[in-house]
Amino acid sequence: MPKIVALIPLRGGSKSIPNKNIKIIGGKPLCAWVIEAASKVSEVNEIWISTDSSKIATVVSNLKYKVKILQRPSILATDTASTEDVMLHFAKHVDFDILILLQATSPLTTSIDIRNGIKKFLDEKANSLVTVSRIKRFFWSEEAQPLNYNPKNRPRRQDFKGILMENGAFYIVDRETLLTEKCRLGGKIILYEMPTYSMFELDEPEDFKIVEYFLLQNRDTFLIEKVKKIRLLAMDVDGVLTDAGMYYSGKGEELKKFNTRDGKGIELLHKIGVETAIITSEDTKIVKQRAKKLKIKEVYVGVENKLKIIQKLSIKYSISLEEIAFIGDDINDLEALKNVGLSVTVADALDNIKGICDYVCKSRGGRGAVREIAELIYKINSQK
Repeated sequence: MPKIVALIPLRGGSKSIPNKNIKIIGGKPLCAWVIEAASKVSEVNEIWISTDSSKIATVVSNLKYKVKILQRPSILATDTASTEDVMLHFAKHVDFDILILLQATSPLTTSIDIRNGIKKFLDEKANSLVTVSRIKRFFWSEEAQPLNYNPKNRPRRQDFKGILMENGAFYIVDRETLLTEKCRLGGKIILYEMPTYSMFELDEPEDFKIVEYFLLQNRDTFLIEKVKKIRLLAMDVDGVLTDAGMYYSGKGEELKKFNTRDGKGIELLHKIGVETAIITSEDTKIVKQRAKKLKIKEVYVGVENKLKIIQKLSIKYSISLEEIAFIGDDINDLEALKNVGLSVTVADALDNIKGICDYVCKSRGGRGAVREIAELIYKINSQK
């Protein structure tokens, strides 16, 4: 098999939408959607980000996907620099046989599209591939001449093939063609057709609402498949089971505010055989007392490495990490969230935590967030 590498250019200086490539859409930074799609394609050997922005590099590094970052010279981050310039710069520094250029502004690209595009490219022994969407609209020239139909014989929509439009989602090109042609397309060019809705790109602020609608539809299907596998829910305490507030009695005793609705959610999980666990860096009697009342058997306090505990639970219950969900809200939850099957956070979590999670609760920590995810797991798994 040839070495197939994905390249995602992420320039920092967008004028129409500031910080566009890391703007939150559908609960994640924009660039996370195509990175996630590429990470699920086994044929892709490496995923690279080309960027001039240290801010973008930080956001990408905090995502749970394995990516490599190539620092782009400022001269290649101007409005006049072409994508081909960026690709040729990349080719000087990274070895590959086939390059997939993925555009972050096309977050509706799926792993299925990428995998099928690669297969078609290899099967047809192409030199380059361009993705297209079919549009069933009638086009005219500025000289008032019809371009793709005869007005005297207007076709019915069901009989009209329409026209194929380059949608900018991704391109595939072999190394030799890129270096020879200095262009992403050359030699034997083939087309890969994607759904009509995939033509939407995020170039203007109003585009975000349109694309987010389709993203959330696709995400819900993906989320359901993840939730179906869950057999254990692990929870942080401060900022998740509590509101992260620090309360003290008149005697100086530390107090915590829990939510009774969360308790009912945990009870629902126990009814369908989903285990629960508390993993917290805090070490207080209050947490153990609350866990006892909720009949949570697995309680780990004073923990620095939460992922290590999750791995132990995986072995103890003979389940994979894919079958474990974890809900956290802060930096010390990051590694655990990156490695579990279903990563969840609360509405008031840090943005970089929201960016890596599969599900962001509508509720804040201590105000029903655990109940929300527990009900979701209960609803989906009780229907099996």
